[in-house]
Amino acid sequence: MHIEIASIRQNYSKQVLLESDVFDNPIRQFDKWWQEAMRAQIEEINAMTLATSSTDGTPSARIVLLKDFSEKGFMFFTNYDSHKAQQLAQNPKACLVFFWKELERQVRVAGTVSRVDPAESDFYFNSRPEESRIGALTSPQSRVIENRSWIDEQYAKNFALLSGTSFQRPANWGGYIVTATTIEFWQGRPSRLHDRLQYTLQKNNEWKIERLAP
Repeated sequence: MHIEIASIRQNYSKQVLLESDVFDNPIRQFDKWWQEAMRAQIEEINAMTLATSSTDGTPSARIVLLKDFSEKGFMFFTNYDSHKAQQLAQNPKACLVFFWKELERQVRVAGTVSRVDPAESDFYFNSRPEESRIGALTSPQSRVIENRSWIDEQYAKNFALLSGTSFQRPANWGGYIVTATTIEFWQGRPSRLHDRLQYTLQKNNEWKIERLAP
């Protein structure tokens, strides 16, 4: 065992999370925590781990960026030919994890995944910087390429061709929305006795709140 790794510890003690502190609706509670994280000026506040799996149970996880959230769910954008998209086509379920260490908080979202309306994908794509739009059109995301020079050359060709022009979102790029069935709010506490409140969506579309053991 690497003792220097095993000895890394952070004792959490900034806040508490009680049932009396939270809203009945987890999206409202997420928005409350989101606003507090914004005020704390957390960098990359919208960075979240996206975990997916294939039909044979092979898992995969990566960091993506949240682009919107509402009662409908949590939205992100990617290449529809990417590895994550292939897994979502096989198994349209996913888990998201936000970790805001400055507030000693974590939020875990699990649910079903679907593509957003093409008009929403068009709107977001057109709002991106030109370089990012050309990059999305250029990259065959998740595929093996021969070297770095290849992607740089492809980008340079597309930039020379498209820069300063109006071009459409590629059909293989767009948004997904994760519609939550469970959302867990985690607040760090001393002695690893953390607060964990889980919301579970019921058949009547009401949310049930339960405390989980740390």
